[in-house]
Amino acid sequence: MSRLITIDPEIMGGTPVFFGTRVPVDTLLDYLKAGDTINDFLDGFPTVKIEQVILFLEEAGELASKEAACHY
Repeated sequence: MSRLITIDPEIMGGTPVFFGTRVPVDTLLDYLKAGDTINDFLDGFPTVKIEQVILFLEEAGELASKEAACHY
């Protein structure tokens, strides 16, 4: 499996982007916060694959669950 996110000072000044793209992962979060769908995001950023979005959201969910468990 390829890497999910790239953080490189030569790409978008080190902003975390989806691997193989120049699309910041925060852009996906902004779309979702605004009520847009994953398909809306993918339509706007066709270099990002749906598999990358799904894996990102799954990993974010796992991290959030672990973080919440640490506070109980």
